[in-house]
Amino acid sequence: MSDQIREITPREITHSGEVTLHFAIALCDGTVITTTFEGEPVTLTLGSGDLTENLEKTLYGLKPGEKQSLILEADNAFGPRDEAKAYFMPRSSFPPEMELEPELVISFATPAGDELAGIVQELDEAQVKVDFNHPLAGHDIVFTVEIISVNHP
Repeated sequence: MSDQIREITPREITHSGEVTLHFAIALCDGTVITTTFEGEPVTLTLGSGDLTENLEKTLYGLKPGEKQSLILEADNAFGPRDEAKAYFMPRSSFPPEMELEPELVISFATPAGDELAGIVQELDEAQVKVDFNHPLAGHDIVFTVEIISVNHP
């Protein structure tokens, strides 16, 4: 055994690797959108799209055991709201038995086979306005994290 003592420091979060953490996203008025603090932490692979790039960047440099709570303006969270992402679609594009109402979230298949969520904004007998913005687009948020562990490949 060596007489040298080596200090082991916790790994800090960088642009790659896995992070196990608790997190919460809330509106600035205190409305909690999602949280893991009352349950199990989640493990995310940075750079995989589990979090938006802007949310990932807020984690860089944090180490296991650290907590952080930040207010992110809309442009730095889920982006600004874009009216061009809200479309009127013919009512006939939806199954006749589908009960459409404002705030209903509908899953649409893209030509590439991915799923895209849209939120019904308004409707009448002829058309339905569907918003494809992220539900938090245009909102400032509070992003709170507690880092449990960091693993790099």
